Amino acid sequence: MINTPDPAREMHRDPGQILHSVFGFEHFRPLQRQVVEQVMGGGDALVLMPTGGGKSLCYQIPAIARPGTGIIVSPLIALMNDQVAALVQSGVNAACLHSGLEAGEARAIEQALVEGELDLLYVAPERLLTPRMRDLLQRVRPALFAIDEAHCVSQWGHDFRPEYLQLAVLGRDWPEVPRLALTATADPRTREEILERLDMPRAERFISSFDRPNIRYRVAEKRNAKQQLKNFLEREQGGNAGIVYCLSRRKVDDMAAWLRDQGWQALPYHAGLSAEERRRNQERFVGGDGVIVVATIAFGMGIDKPDVRFVAHMDLPRSLEAYYQETGRAGRDGLPADAWMVYGLQDVITLRQMIEGSGADPERQRVERQKLEDMLAFCEQLNCRRQILLAHFGEQDHPACGNCDTCLEPPESWDATEAARKALSCVWRTGQRFGVSHLVSVLQGTDSERIRELGHHHLSTWGIGDDMGTGEWRAIFRQLVARGLLTVDAEGYGSLRLTEACRPVLRGEQSLTLRRDRKPARTGRRQRQPGEGLMDGASHALWEALRECRRRLAAEQGLPPYMIFHDSTLMDMVAARPETHEALAAINGVGEHKLQRYGDDFLEAIRSVVTS
Repeated sequence: MINTPDPAREMHRDPGQILHSVFGFEHFRPLQRQVVEQVMGGGDALVLMPTGGGKSLCYQIPAIARPGTGIIVSPLIALMNDQVAALVQSGVNAACLHSGLEAGEARAIEQALVEGELDLLYVAPERLLTPRMRDLLQRVRPALFAIDEAHCVSQWGHDFRPEYLQLAVLGRDWPEVPRLALTATADPRTREEILERLDMPRAERFISSFDRPNIRYRVAEKRNAKQQLKNFLEREQGGNAGIVYCLSRRKVDDMAAWLRDQGWQALPYHAGLSAEERRRNQERFVGGDGVIVVATIAFGMGIDKPDVRFVAHMDLPRSLEAYYQETGRAGRDGLPADAWMVYGLQDVITLRQMIEGSGADPERQRVERQKLEDMLAFCEQLNCRRQILLAHFGEQDHPACGNCDTCLEPPESWDATEAARKALSCVWRTGQRFGVSHLVSVLQGTDSERIRELGHHHLSTWGIGDDMGTGEWRAIFRQLVARGLLTVDAEGYGSLRLTEACRPVLRGEQSLTLRRDRKPARTGRRQRQPGEGLMDGASHALWEALRECRRRLAAEQGLPPYMIFHDSTLMDMVAARPETHEALAAINGVGEHKLQRYGDDFLEAIRSVVTS
């Protein structure tokens, strides 16, 4: 895809002018200006910014401003297509090379590259490293190399791509060309690995806060997962687009079918579907309103949809890094969004079994187990979830956020020392060979045939917990696993085993405070929409008129609506109600090209409501 700008249009080389004239913004976000200045001066940069924090502008602006063509390394075709389409809408001469192009299209793009017609070229790492592509780059002038999703270089990360390991060759073959490594997900260890493997020892580090204050984090104990999800969607997400993550393909298919039966537009996405069905479902999600995708972790990296209002996890993610990246796909436009999750001990058992059966070397398995334990500990926290999440990425001393479940509804804690000793003792006396269900039955004094066959009705722990319900005991066992006092035997069908850490509790030398599971809330229906509580009747009518104008223009071009303007830009139009092109140009996100192309349509939409 190539866009040739109007020859009469002057492309300014000043980064601040490009920010305003091309992208329609008056001011840089935090750290963006510093990154742009570093690259404009020829220096390398490691850029860590949260999803929706403006990473793309950090390389797009200097690629436009510097002589030559900016070469952007991107791991997914969908991600490249999305970025290029958005740039073309802003009047930028951008293209991408990937395996999905026809031979003639690819040749035309290569010719445009050689002739210096492109400001940016997106390319997959595999193609970039081919002799043909490297020969092409030797014949042109790269303005910069930007390595997007740079965490893919980390062998300890959740999105490892082996081909990223070879990208250090860029610094050796083009030592004078600045390089940027960009990601939204990298703990301190991963940051060092990125710089080492990409051979960027002199790179300046630009590390923004990982905080996404517009996202509300909520975690609940899994009881009836489908009903819990239904309640969440009905009360808070009517008509909103979102992503529902499940651990297995079978569960994805089942959940998508169930949601459709309940009346939602729900589509499955996983590696077991054909490439055509995955493409079709992704396009419906990106281009439509109110579509829900039910997916495995195979879905999301290549999606730049800004108006995803929620991400729901029906199972425990593998790590905090995975959780942060997946939840970060919500609310990219900065408007309120939800990260909602239900989980249970069975999730831990399943993930442990997957780790043990992965065939990875022992060190890799150890790291994966630790990541899972960190994820589980996050779920069981009594304190602000955002504080725990940000501390994992090196941001200490963040104040309580006031926008997570533990802040909004502080969990009740209780002295669980005696109950924990009973649970641990039961694990020991039954031989450390049984799962939670059997252990709870013993503690409650269940008189079943199986318990009698095993002789467990003669144990001293039989019936000592009959004063507590099944749910309470399951919560205790789950939290003992989270605290590291018990471990799950992945090869023993989820049987629980004692760890060394449990000895002080068993001996009565250490007390233990646990959280008391919260009963399901019975709140009324509440839908969270952009601008909720901020619009009167007239403003809402204008909001809908602008959305309809955007839908029409997008449909005419076969584009997702957000590529015309983001919701946040439409909300600014509602607030300002511009009447002229000059006033419309002052709205964030309205650059010169979009003003010329769409200004009359949106001004007419505004007049149709304001003057009626």
